[in-house]
Amino acid sequence: MPSKLDQLRAMTVVVADTGDIETVRRLKPQDCTTNPTLLLKAAEMPAYAALVDEAIDWGRRQGGAREAVVAATCDRLALNFGAELSHIVPGRVSTEVDADLSFDTAATLHKARSFIEAYEARGVGRERILIKVASTWEGIRAAEVLQKEGIDCNLTLLFSLAQAAAAADAGAFLISPFVGRILDWHVKAGEGPFTAETDPGVLSVRQIYAYYKKHGISTVVMGASFRNTGEIEALAGCDRLTIGPALLDQLAADEGALERKLDPANTAGAPAKLDLDEKAFRFALNEDQMATEKLSEGIRLFVKDLRTLRGLVAKRLEGAQAA
Repeated sequence: MPSKLDQLRAMTVVVADTGDIETVRRLKPQDCTTNPTLLLKAAEMPAYAALVDEAIDWGRRQGGAREAVVAATCDRLALNFGAELSHIVPGRVSTEVDADLSFDTAATLHKARSFIEAYEARGVGRERILIKVASTWEGIRAAEVLQKEGIDCNLTLLFSLAQAAAAADAGAFLISPFVGRILDWHVKAGEGPFTAETDPGVLSVRQIYAYYKKHGISTVVMGASFRNTGEIEALAGCDRLTIGPALLDQLAADEGALERKLDPANTAGAPAKLDLDEKAFRFALNEDQMATEKLSEGIRLFVKDLRTLRGLVAKRLEGAQAA
């Protein structure tokens, strides 16, 4: 019997949730996605010293304020990894806008456009890239503009139906609801134990998937942030699933039968269509304690790793200049 990973690939687009180029090459996913945390890990690996060194050498030649040069060098590093990954996967590579721009629509637009311009200068067309933006009101508004410009977006840090509905209304190409982080919140609250079928993260994605299919929404649902293979199996049939290397390896080693759980023809229990302006969106998000807390926490954690990455880059730039 084929492995569960092969069975999953027959019903769902499998995406690698890693910046480790060799792992992507080994696992052969359709797409891959990175974030500041994954990029930080990859940048510290000796195997990718050449990509880091190129960005540092480039940064050393730039003029201007130190902070701006550091930020631009980090962007260069993200582009180095993204361009390399685009030569391996046949589909899309997601590149994330800095998390500290999550509440700034104009700055998000500027960063996204600069990424696309830089990729195109390297021969990587915009049809190969997804710009990752936090699912704040400001991020969703930026995605709305970018989509109209032909720049496809991945709305990340998504924890609620309200965020999913607003992203769909904005015409987002794809959303990334975070399964495992939703589970984490409920476990920390003393709830459970949960099975794969009662996992609140799984149930959230199933609700969003049914909502999209019932209302004819073309935005892709890509479940993300998994804690175990049970969550993945419970979402078999979802449009896409982005999965870390360890869980991909577990699925590849398991030859049991995998049942399809999500089907676009089955929209039983799907919520009624939501109509969300800014006030309604903010109120709905505020009413959802889990989503509010996890969105805020997620932005803080990504900003923390981004600052760590900038600190490492700043030290390398100073060392290069001293040499």
